[in-house]
Amino acid sequence: MDVAAAEKDEFLYRLRHSLAHIMAQAVLEVRPDAKLAFGPPVENGFYYDFDFGETPIGEADLEDIENRMRRIIKQKQPFAREVKSLETAERELRDRGELYKVEYARELVETGKAENGHLSFYRNGGFEDMCEGPHLEHTGEAPKGCFKLDRISGSYWRGDESRPMLTRIYGLAFASKEELDDFLARRKLAMERDHRKLGEELDLFFLDREVGVGLPLWMPHGAVIRDELEQWAREEEFRAGFQRVATPCITRGDLYHRSGHLPYYAESMYPPMTLDEHDEYYLRPMNCPHHHKIYDARKRSYRELPLRLAEYGDVFRYEKHGSLAGLLRVRAMCMNDAHIYCTYEQVEQEFVSVLEMYHRYYQHLRLGNFRVRLSLHDGDKGKFVANEDLWIKSEDMVRAVLRNLGIGFEEEVGEAAFYGPKVDIQMKNLLGREETVSTCQLDFMMAERFDLTYVDRDGSEKRPYIIHRAPLSTHERMISYLIEFYGGAFPTWMAPVQVRMVPVKESVLEYAHELAEALRGNLFRAEIDFTDESFNKKIRNAVTRKIPNIWILGEKEMEQRNVTWRRYAVKEQISVPFDKALDTLKTLRAGRVMDNFHDVPLPTP
Repeated sequence: MDVAAAEKDEFLYRLRHSLAHIMAQAVLEVRPDAKLAFGPPVENGFYYDFDFGETPIGEADLEDIENRMRRIIKQKQPFAREVKSLETAERELRDRGELYKVEYARELVETGKAENGHLSFYRNGGFEDMCEGPHLEHTGEAPKGCFKLDRISGSYWRGDESRPMLTRIYGLAFASKEELDDFLARRKLAMERDHRKLGEELDLFFLDREVGVGLPLWMPHGAVIRDELEQWAREEEFRAGFQRVATPCITRGDLYHRSGHLPYYAESMYPPMTLDEHDEYYLRPMNCPHHHKIYDARKRSYRELPLRLAEYGDVFRYEKHGSLAGLLRVRAMCMNDAHIYCTYEQVEQEFVSVLEMYHRYYQHLRLGNFRVRLSLHDGDKGKFVANEDLWIKSEDMVRAVLRNLGIGFEEEVGEAAFYGPKVDIQMKNLLGREETVSTCQLDFMMAERFDLTYVDRDGSEKRPYIIHRAPLSTHERMISYLIEFYGGAFPTWMAPVQVRMVPVKESVLEYAHELAEALRGNLFRAEIDFTDESFNKKIRNAVTRKIPNIWILGEKEMEQRNVTWRRYAVKEQISVPFDKALDTLKTLRAGRVMDNFHDVPLPTP
C-alpha cells in the first residue's frame, strides 16, 4: 500500500470512529436514558449498540439524529483523551448507569489488555466514552456530507443469545460526499443484482427452513447452470490429463483423525453420527481424504505421476448461522475439486499448469476485480501442523512459481491451510466485499499422514507432493458471483432457456412446435410462449427473464421458414433462415461464446 493510501485509510478509521461517538452523543440527546454498549468503526462506516429499555427507537428517528450530528460537527468539539484507573472508571460508569461499560472495563483490566491496568476515555463536548481511539482532532474535521445513517437492527450483547438484545444503529461514512454517493449508487446496483433476489426471480434456487438453513435447493433452471459449468470443467480437465473419480459423502471418523481434520477443522464440521459405541460417521467437509485413499488403493510407480484425480464432490460444513448468505456461504456445497500427486521435481510445472487453467477460466468468464493472495502459516501450532522447515520450503516454492509466472500477489500470514501454503483468488462483489472464490494448495503433510508412497526409478519408496485445486470453487459460490456479475443475463451456452419463441398468432403455432422439436433434437433448451398475453407483454416477459435469444414467429416467417431474431439487451432484430439460425446457435454453444457481452462479435447467420 502506498503512503497516500495508508494515510487515507488512517483518516477513514479516525473519521468513522469519531462519527460513532458523535452519533452516540446525538442519540443521548434524543434518549437521555439510553445505555451505551459498543461503537466501533467498520467497513464502509460505523455502528453503535444501545439499550433503549422500554422506549425503543425507530427508522423515523434517524433524520433527527443525523441533524443533531451535523450540529455537533459544526461546533468543532475537540476530542480529548484521559486515562483513568479501574476504580475511578467503574465508579463514574456506575454513576451514569453504564453497566455494559463496567463489565467490559473489568474484562480489559483482568485480561491485561488495559495498559498498566488503566483505561482510556475520550470526551467531546458533554459526551464521554471509554475508548482506545484514535479520533479526529475535533468534530469539525468530518467532511461535509460524508456520512449517512443507514439502518437499525437488533444485536445481542457480546453476540451471546443468552444476553440482552440491544439496538444497533448503522451509519455509512466515506472521505467525501462524492465517495458516499458513489457507494450508494453501487449499492443500489448491487441490490438489484443481488443473487438472492435474482435467484428467486429467475427460478434458480431457493432456501427452505424446513429443509434447513444454508441448504439450497436447486430449481431446474439453476441446475442447468450447474450442469453447464460442470460439463465445461469435465472437458477442460480431460484435456489436462485429469481422471474423474466418485467418492461417498460420509465416512468413519477414523479417516478424519488420520487426516487431521479432527481436531484442526472440527468446529466447521457437522457433529458425528454415532452408530454404536465404537463407530462414528461424519459428513465430509472436503474430498481430500477420500482421494488419498484412492491413491493408496494400490502400489504406485513414478511412471504414473503426476496422477491427477478430479471430482465435483458434495461437501458439508457447519458454518455459523450468522455467516450464512444465500449461495455465497452455505452448509452444503458441490466443489470443483481435484488432487495432483507428483514428485518434487514435478511440483513447479504442475502448479504452473493449474494456475494457467485458472487464468483460462477467469478470462473466458470475464471475471475481474480480483487479487491473488499467497496464504502463509504463522506460529500457531493449534492451527497449523508443526514442521517449520517444510513450511518454509513449501512457501518458497509457491512464491517462486508466482514470481516466475509474473503474477502479482499479496502475502497474508495466518491464512494457509493447516497442512500447507495456498494461492487464493480473492474476488470482490459490486460493493467491494471480498471472498475467497478459488484456491490452489501445496500439501507437504498428507502423504506422510496417509503413508502415501511411490516406487522411484531406483526402486526406493518416496512420498509424493500433493496439490489441491478448485478453480471453479463450489457451484454455490461461483454461481452467486456469476449471477451478480452478469445481472442474471447468462450467455447462450449457459442460459437455462436458450431460445424463447413468441408466436404472433395461433396460426403459426404448428411452425413454432416444429422449430422447438428441431431445437430440442439438437439439445437446445427452447420453449414457446403459449400465454394469452399481448405480443408486447410476451417480449417484456422474455426480457425480464433475461432469455438471450427471442425468436418472433409470424405468417411471413412461417412462409419463408425464417425467424425474426431479437437478442437480449439489443434493440436491433434481424430476419434469419431457421437453418442458419440453428447453425449460429451451435457455434455459440461449441465455442462457449460469451455473447452476454456486447463487445463479442456474433457469428453471422
